[in-house]
Amino acid sequence: MAVGQGAIKRLVPEAKAVRQPLRQEVVDGIKSYILRNELRPGDLLPTEPALCEALGASRSSVREAIRILTALDIVEVRHGHGTYVGRLSLSALVESLAFRGLLSPDDDFQVMSDLIEVRELFERGMAERLVGSLSDDQIARLDGLVDEMRRAGAGEGHGFVEADRAFHTLLLAPLGNDLIGQLSSAFWDVYVIVAPHLDVFTHEHEAATIANHQRIVDAVRDRDPAEFAAALTDHYAPVRKRIAEARARR
Repeated sequence: MAVGQGAIKRLVPEAKAVRQPLRQEVVDGIKSYILRNELRPGDLLPTEPALCEALGASRSSVREAIRILTALDIVEVRHGHGTYVGRLSLSALVESLAFRGLLSPDDDFQVMSDLIEVRELFERGMAERLVGSLSDDQIARLDGLVDEMRRAGAGEGHGFVEADRAFHTLLLAPLGNDLIGQLSSAFWDVYVIVAPHLDVFTHEHEAATIANHQRIVDAVRDRDPAEFAAALTDHYAPVRKRIAEARARR
């Protein structure tokens, strides 16, 4: 809920009169206001003049703080309407991971390895929930994506990686967890950067990947969490191996 503009003076600590607050203090002051007022994504923040008065900060400092918070998805500026609490996503983290991979090949292998570990942990850790939650329609769509991978491998249809990405996105859909979805997106964004540095993705790799995806679908259809987890382990093992071999060649 949005709180009236007049309440900001009582809820945000007043800045000392001896100096204007530093940029980070203004950023922290706005974040404190959001927390103290228990604002939710989409709630309206006070106007720029009200923030300046409450924080004892200049207009330029408040604007810079808003820019910083916007980059972090903590706030969202809607021109002509005002500044609102953002959706608090991991987009800044995702972009940082992808950029780190671009800066250093050694870093991108490490980032990729870390993301695989995290991704496997939450997919395996939620095996029972995923196996029990995926609908018959979703299972049929997973089957269709495996077929799409087969066609891509034969030189037909859409790209192999695109079908693979869509498969894992759909696999996690029943969780309804935006943060997990964003972490999964981070994996694919970094993968696009790392892939050219790995060894050639052979037909053997392709066949194994397709087979493991089919095992995952079959395990879901059979409502078998143990087989689902085992299929995931076998699916990620070759990727780990390719990354380790690529790092060893450097």
